[in-house]
Amino acid sequence: MGRIITLIYGVCSYAVFFLTFLYAIGFLGNILVPKSLDSGLTGPLGTALLLDMGLLALFAVQHSVMARPAFKRILTRVVSPAAERSTYVMASSLALILLFWQWHPLGGTVWEVEHPVGRALLYGGFGVGWTLVLVTTFVINHFDLFGLRQTWRRFRGLPQEPLAFVTPILYRIVRHPLYVGWLLAFWSTPTMTLTHLLFAAVTTAYILLAIQLEERDLMEAHPEYAVYRRRVPMLIPVWRPRPIRTDAAPRRSVAEPS
Repeated sequence: MGRIITLIYGVCSYAVFFLTFLYAIGFLGNILVPKSLDSGLTGPLGTALLLDMGLLALFAVQHSVMARPAFKRILTRVVSPAAERSTYVMASSLALILLFWQWHPLGGTVWEVEHPVGRALLYGGFGVGWTLVLVTTFVINHFDLFGLRQTWRRFRGLPQEPLAFVTPILYRIVRHPLYVGWLLAFWSTPTMTLTHLLFAAVTTAYILLAIQLEERDLMEAHPEYAVYRRRVPMLIPVWRPRPIRTDAAPRRSVAEPS
């Protein structure tokens, strides 16, 4: 019975995440949702700023604290280890839903791109960012990342086995393609309001901090990550030309002894 409950919980958690993910696209893009980043009445600037910063801080604390190994050890004393990831996903989704519900626009416009080509490029960047986020989850292991693999293995009576450290194609270009997608989605907008700027700036600062915490945990769990970290850039791809091969005999350096 416990296996069935755990599986149902994992499926429900995933469903809540997926609906939240879809709403987040509309929320940030101000499209097709009843409440978006810039919709609603603008109240006192100070009050709105404090509320929005509090909502962002709540999500950041939840997202980071629950991801730490020490918290996971405490949590698995209360819930099944198979349901730990689903619980994290559910808590993250609920924190985002609260943010969507209680978010207050600040008003004001920082920039407005009016040229059709510029607007198309920025909307394209917005779409590419969200697509990169989704694609990256499948490149690593979508169903493990969101807890379904763990609850399914529990349902089948299989042991929980951690995934091996691998570097699929996107992770050979940058170490954090998922965060690159988020940053593209957050900053690619033809109309940058003060509200949007606050959201983008705070979430960017959080991402940069989260990377440091995440990589510390990864180096402890996977010793080979230290070499990978030195070899692959964090967020911005760097082209490194390959050494030119030649079949000719190498020239002797003047510093080499005869």
